[in-house]
Amino acid sequence: MPDFVDEVVLHLTAGDGGNGCASVHREKFKPLGGPDGGNGGRGGDVVLEVDSRVRTLLDYQRRPHRAADKGQQGQGHNRDGAQGTDLVLGVPDGTVVTSPDGEQIADLVGVGTRIVIAQGGSGGLGNAALASPKRKAPGFALKGEPGDALDVRLELKTIADVGLVGFPSAGKSSLIAALSAARPKIADYPFTTLVPNLGVVEAGDVQFVVADVPGLIPGASSGKGLGLSFLRHVERCSTLVHVLDCATLEPGRDPITDFEVIEEELRAYGEATGVDLTERPRIAVLNKVDVPEARELADMVEPMLEERGVRTLRISAASHEGLRALSFAMAEVVAADRASRPEAEPTRVVLRPRELGSSAFEVKEVGQNTFRVVGEKPTRWVRQTDFSNDEAVGYLSDRLNRLGIEDALTKAGALPGAEVHIGDDDAVVFDWDPTIADTGGAIGPRGTDRRLG
Repeated sequence: MPDFVDEVVLHLTAGDGGNGCASVHREKFKPLGGPDGGNGGRGGDVVLEVDSRVRTLLDYQRRPHRAADKGQQGQGHNRDGAQGTDLVLGVPDGTVVTSPDGEQIADLVGVGTRIVIAQGGSGGLGNAALASPKRKAPGFALKGEPGDALDVRLELKTIADVGLVGFPSAGKSSLIAALSAARPKIADYPFTTLVPNLGVVEAGDVQFVVADVPGLIPGASSGKGLGLSFLRHVERCSTLVHVLDCATLEPGRDPITDFEVIEEELRAYGEATGVDLTERPRIAVLNKVDVPEARELADMVEPMLEERGVRTLRISAASHEGLRALSFAMAEVVAADRASRPEAEPTRVVLRPRELGSSAFEVKEVGQNTFRVVGEKPTRWVRQTDFSNDEAVGYLSDRLNRLGIEDALTKAGALPGAEVHIGDDDAVVFDWDPTIADTGGAIGPRGTDRRLG
């Protein structure tokens, strides 16, 4: 099992709201105690929050199905049900949240940044809350609403100021180990580095983060090798440093060819994703100049890179030659980039209660004398109704009539006995009787509503 994962699909379910309670107060010498059923508790939300202790998405690959707690059912004596506990999922800094079809939902940058990705369902009202002067003792309560259920894709894009790019075994891991306190795995074979390594570097009063981006070979931008999996980690880097191996013995390899190949992969990746990496400031470092043959090659290559407008430095990660000059060169570019950015304005958070749904609805004719009613409010009301309770069904009929659905069906050409579906998925089917009028809430004694005959 790998110890680093930077892309995963999560299956999230927020908590369902608890059902309301239908209860009548009973006490000696008080035969008409009245309704005292409490409301159901709200279901818990699913929250994604940037946590500094989380560095990978591995835990979510192992357990991709996550659910928040449900709200508890209301009880008698006006006791409301307990709310479900929110499920807070920690994610690494730089996590991008998208829908399964690729639409971006959020870009989570900065420790403490959070988003409610799935909202818990509202609890159902108890019969105490449903009582009114015309319905003094409701014999029913509303059901809780289901919580949101959705799939999201999490993609980690490393937060770093400088990205080290280059062929495998070019010395990127050795360089980041020499510049910082990071201790990546180092060996002389392709793809030694299987995860992005981060190191903090200080040069003067500038502190910045350097990332070692592994797996860049010809064809990386089209999925060859490991490059496609890790090129995304370059996107947030303000500066790119080409680490060029001047001591390679592989046939067909030389610093200029390596530079051109990596540049082409960065350009191709930008065309595929819309993120132009070729305009980022770049520095070329000619590595391993502690080897005499490599130093001679560096003498030949350095003017050629300078002609291309690329600042070039000679270094040796092994002997630490040129590392101080490199760290200050990177710090200069990073400081200039930070200074060019506008100051971030303080974020003002506005808290608003959750919208309970628009009253707008639409009536569609879907067949011969068959209609579908689509709208947030009628769909919610249907979900809240206990269809095993006749009085609750009558209450739903009153609500739908007051919303104007009966008039809309008449205008749409519905005839008596029309089949009416309310909702999109798992719609409830009714046989429509236009002769039934709104009772205004005066339905008479429990179980005697004439509309239920």
